[in-house]
Amino acid sequence: MEKKDAKILIVEDDIMLNKIYQTKLTLLGYQVLAAYDGDEGLTMMGEHQPHLVLLDLMLPKKNGFEVLEAAKQDVKISRIPVIILSNLGQGGDIQKGMELGAVDFLVKSNVKLEAVVDKIGIVLQKYYG
Repeated sequence: MEKKDAKILIVEDDIMLNKIYQTKLTLLGYQVLAAYDGDEGLTMMGEHQPHLVLLDLMLPKKNGFEVLEAAKQDVKISRIPVIILSNLGQGGDIQKGMELGAVDFLVKSNVKLEAVVDKIGIVLQKYYG
């Protein structure tokens, strides 16, 4: 899949961080969508069918776990790969995220922007060739 064909949804309530990811991914040629709370993220997943979702856990309205659980129960969007990107990095949080269907869990404070970009490329390649 070409980058220009890949739609990525960023669900992150930190406006600055969301903008940083939007800018970087747009410059790399991806189509980028942004949501700032869990409800909006879930709605956008259904409406836009992104190829990948970057999902924070600490979100207003619905937290990331609730978004992931709802997404995996919706046949229209259940196959969209979700990478959790959160500062909640305890073992239990990681385990819960993976059990709910995330393809990876990245701890914001431990990962550089470039590593997130690399992970996006790896996941897109795995799921879409």
